Amino acid sequence: MPTLNKIRTALMGARNRTTRSTSRPATDPRLLRLRLTITTFFALDGFLFAGWVVRIPAIKAQTGAGSGALGLALLGVSAGAIAFMTLTGRLCRRFGSHAVTTVSGVAMALSIVLPPLTRSALALGLALLVFGAAYGSLNVAMNSAAVDLIAALRRPVMPSFHAAFSLGGMLGAGLGGLIAGALSPTVHLALLAVIGLLVAGVAGRALLSHPAPVVPERLAASGPGGERVRGRGLVLVFGLIALCTAYGEGAMADWGALHLSQDLAAGPGLAAAGYAVFALAMTAGRLSGTAVVQRIGPARALIAGGSTASAGMLLGALAPTAWAACLGFAVAGLGLANIFPIAIARAGEAGGPGGVAAASTVGYGGMVLGPPAIGFLGQAFGLPLALTTVAGLAAVAVVIAYLTRGAHQGRRG
Repeated sequence: MPTLNKIRTALMGARNRTTRSTSRPATDPRLLRLRLTITTFFALDGFLFAGWVVRIPAIKAQTGAGSGALGLALLGVSAGAIAFMTLTGRLCRRFGSHAVTTVSGVAMALSIVLPPLTRSALALGLALLVFGAAYGSLNVAMNSAAVDLIAALRRPVMPSFHAAFSLGGMLGAGLGGLIAGALSPTVHLALLAVIGLLVAGVAGRALLSHPAPVVPERLAASGPGGERVRGRGLVLVFGLIALCTAYGEGAMADWGALHLSQDLAAGPGLAAAGYAVFALAMTAGRLSGTAVVQRIGPARALIAGGSTASAGMLLGALAPTAWAACLGFAVAGLGLANIFPIAIARAGEAGGPGGVAAASTVGYGGMVLGPPAIGFLGQAFGLPLALTTVAGLAAVAVVIAYLTRGAHQGRRG
């Protein structure tokens, strides 16, 4: 009996230690502080990007660019982003994702002052090349930092980080709508640069004080060559899904406000509100994204999201009134909310910072295709018809997610 009691005590102690070890990561104060800091960078990214987006109509008028020329100029954002994404993955491996995130946040805040200083489509494209490089670098670096933290937390919380991006976008678009008639684009974006530098400085200092978490099982998983080959295949799948949805997000950012003002006679405030409701819907969807993924799994979440986005974008593109179009934009935002975060998180799980960089590069190819494609289609057939291509690619993402649904069966939390 004493021996049995000792065995029972040892087993109970081991069980308690296991319970503590599996529950500790989610409540570790250091990890929670790190999560808050990374979330701040996601919010800053969305805030600054939306601030630029809502001033596109004014800067278009300032440069005198037509739809086709504007589409080529907007290509600068995507081209700059993609050019730096693969490089950023290497920098993250060498210097750490926290350091690269901090530097990229400062660079994005500084570069946002460039677009309103231009007076031609060519100059605008060059300015957006610099802005896009900082934007792409920040996206890869902060997503890599988030993937490391998610592995340590052992919970699929990537949607919550992207919810912060959407919330920042909503705030940036809302602020832009309020002051669009009172401040010039130059003053407005200079003000955002000051705010961005302050936030990046404070958050960056906190981020640099926290080393990236190291999870032993992730190090072990990167070993055999066969696993690396399989990981590259999964990264490509997730990159293609991200591409289809990044096309839609980029289209909404670059052309949503212009569609409302040009085709549906919306004023500056309502035109800015179109992107704001899109961002609000994405925020709501992403705030619930972790629970959704845990409940139904990533494959079903991707399929449901893509189907919803396709239906919503058809309404947004073809609606006869600005208010109906805004409703469609909201539905599309809800559908797109968790597709990109799930794809990037899975790519990071399969390939680490290199996987995040590769999937992001493929994904942001959608932004490369989007601006010129919609610009030229809009010039030839009208912007409403051009925007229906967003619904088409969302449907393609659904098909890819369905055909490769076995690849999404990972940890749910």
